[in-house]
Amino acid sequence: MPNELAYVLINPYTIYKSRTGGVLSRLLSRSSSLRLAGARMFAPSRALVEEYIAALAAEVSDQPEVREIDFLVQQYLREQYMPGPDGRPKRVMFLLLEGDDAVVRLRDEVVGSVIRQTVGETVRDTYGDLIRDKHGNVIYFEPAVLIARTPESARRHIDIWLKYSDTDSGILHGIVPHPPGARIEHTLVMIKPDTLAQSRTRTGTVIDLFAKTGLYIVAIKVIHMSVAQAMEFYRPVRDVFVEKFAERVRDRCRAALQSAFEFSIPDQLVEHVAEQLKVPNADHEFGKIVQFMTGLNPWQTPPSAWNKPGLETCLALVYEGIDAVAKIRAQLGSTDPSKAAPATVRKEFGRDVMINTAHASDSPENAQREIAILNIAENDLKEIVARFSQ
Repeated sequence: MPNELAYVLINPYTIYKSRTGGVLSRLLSRSSSLRLAGARMFAPSRALVEEYIAALAAEVSDQPEVREIDFLVQQYLREQYMPGPDGRPKRVMFLLLEGDDAVVRLRDEVVGSVIRQTVGETVRDTYGDLIRDKHGNVIYFEPAVLIARTPESARRHIDIWLKYSDTDSGILHGIVPHPPGARIEHTLVMIKPDTLAQSRTRTGTVIDLFAKTGLYIVAIKVIHMSVAQAMEFYRPVRDVFVEKFAERVRDRCRAALQSAFEFSIPDQLVEHVAEQLKVPNADHEFGKIVQFMTGLNPWQTPPSAWNKPGLETCLALVYEGIDAVAKIRAQLGSTDPSKAAPATVRKEFGRDVMINTAHASDSPENAQREIAILNIAENDLKEIVARFSQ
């Protein structure tokens, strides 16, 4: 079976109802052969929606039952994807998934039919609805997500969304309405490699926990952090480590010197040795963080390779809202999971101060800094798709 690229559109209503995490959990867990290749938030323009509808209209099925659904989807797009009466666009999450026979597997194993065939198994079983009155007329339709039916249509649809990706996607500013005069903040959440690697459902569950804050996702991106990015991202931590671990270095020096010699080691000598070792020790601890986030030991990686994408996968999200930084930090929990409050992300899933599920910015200023380091606004969809066109 060929390695393919498939797409999923998480609908505005699904996002609004904070079902994004649940959908992601199913997308990543229902088929072990599918991997998340890319993600980006869109605020679709009228032109994008119209071109997408036209592509779907050209693919209407000859089968009456399927044909009815095709027309329902087109009408749904006109009502739910078009900018509102005030001209404000909607939020749509665009995901790219790769894997063997990805389009068919996504359609049959993960998303499922609009017409319910099972209970609670697929995305649409749980989050979609098709309700008819006693005469058989459709009175409510919510497909939860939109996908392509065939690999050929997937390629056409992806090309349409790529065409508008520079103008209609990125970090969505001014899309979500807020009370007049409200002090709106943006903050970064980065779901760490341990979360994505250990459980195919955990990423979605973590996003569901952050949904309790009432904040809005305005950007999303799959990140393969380079060594250079990780070193800049965690640079403030490196300076902190020098003094944070100074006492531990001093104790280890005293114990090591005392065990090596039969006479008492003067405190002045211990202090001198510890002073020489506290910076190398901080660099070693710092290198462990960089390696955890990138899969590469910075001190064993040539500087010429520091800007190459790392071996680990993270998922970055930008949240918007009133007091966004404090709300996300509270829901994340203490850096040390053993000290985190109940029902917080790190209490539920963290293991220690490094393997602690996710990172969140600690101030609006640091959020801006971290978002810039990770190039969240940069459009990487074209690069991802290009790899499958070679």
